[in-house]
Amino acid sequence: MVLNLDLINKLLRGDKRTCARMITKIENNEKEAEDILKGIYEHTGNAHIIGITGPPGGGKSTLTYRLSKELSNQGKKVGIIAIDPTSPFTGGSILGDRIRMNKLATDPNVFIRSMGTRGHLGGLSKATHGGIKVFDAYGCDYIFVETVGVGQSEVDIVKTADTVVMVMVPGLGDDIQAIKAGIMEIADIFAINKSDLEGSERTTREIRMMVEMGNEEKKPPILNVIANQNEGIRELIEEIHKHKEYLISTGKLEEKRLERIRSEIITLIEDEIKSRIFNDKDVYKLLDNVLKDVYNKELDPYTAKDKLFKAII
Repeated sequence: MVLNLDLINKLLRGDKRTCARMITKIENNEKEAEDILKGIYEHTGNAHIIGITGPPGGGKSTLTYRLSKELSNQGKKVGIIAIDPTSPFTGGSILGDRIRMNKLATDPNVFIRSMGTRGHLGGLSKATHGGIKVFDAYGCDYIFVETVGVGQSEVDIVKTADTVVMVMVPGLGDDIQAIKAGIMEIADIFAINKSDLEGSERTTREIRMMVEMGNEEKKPPILNVIANQNEGIRELIEEIHKHKEYLISTGKLEEKRLERIRSEIITLIEDEIKSRIFNDKDVYKLLDNVLKDVYNKELDPYTAKDKLFKAII
């Protein structure tokens, strides 16, 4: 396929409609999508990617809205990818985050895109990485990725974001202990939202104790915010800036991004193998044949894997 240079040039000039078209092509897995991503890749790597994650009901959307609005007021260009849960039955997604943040829709410095997970594990859409690259080439200074908030599968965000903001709320109680083994460890910054509610001091204290017990070289800061009243937002942005400076000064930003590239390449290889299995009629027929052999114990799953792999290669 011939690369559409005109489309890419429009994106690089900051054309919002072109940005939307490109992300749609990536979400729909159109033939042109991969060529677009190849063409814009050299123009990526400038934006700071911020993951907004945490348990459901924490006010992640409101917090993302406030952070984006403040950065826009500072003259920064912001992209938001809001991941919504997808129905496993219909493939449809509620896309409620776009409704919650529709006040930003008319802001020329902010671009919001909701994506359904479409069955992708880890709380992120399969198209997230592509969407981030488009926003990056589009000229965004900051890209927020807000996850669905489903618990421990959220650890995928650490492979995607430069800075992870964990949004917590008062009243979690023993639930903090339950989630500690998973999502607690991925936070670069803790934002305790709805801090005007009863129990906020206790929640702050419990999280601080867990942070102090950790082995992290840099202890994540803990901030109290009230997103719906715009309190603590500037302080949170300042901590995001500090974390970015820390990553750059220690060389950890390069480490993170190299690991992200490794993970992405491996995922692309896995996707290609799956695609060949399901789209190649001969390979798919072989799969059906070995299934019966494995079921009848005439073949073990590992030998079956070797047969399929030889057929793919």
